[in-house]
Amino acid sequence: MGAIILVIGKYIYDIYYWLILINIFGSWFPQFQTSKIGSLVGRLVNPYLSIFRKFIPPLGMIDFSPIIAIIAYSYIGRFALEGLRQLLIMLGAI
Repeated sequence: MGAIILVIGKYIYDIYYWLILINIFGSWFPQFQTSKIGSLVGRLVNPYLSIFRKFIPPLGMIDFSPIIAIIAYSYIGRFALEGLRQLLIMLGAI
């Protein structure tokens, strides 16, 4: 049961990672942002990205906050998944 929880957590982590990347690359195309898929991805990802946009201002036309956000997500996600794995081991679920 614990392994299933860990796999589901990994899938959720991976899906959100790809949504962030899709949002970043989709920002290059105005048509994408106004499409149904683009607006859905934006609604899911922009709350996370807005945290970084508060602290990292754009330099001219280039916004570096999504790059920092994806790097932070990568490290935080790995840390959280490892913590979940360790918790499941301690509980004897794995």
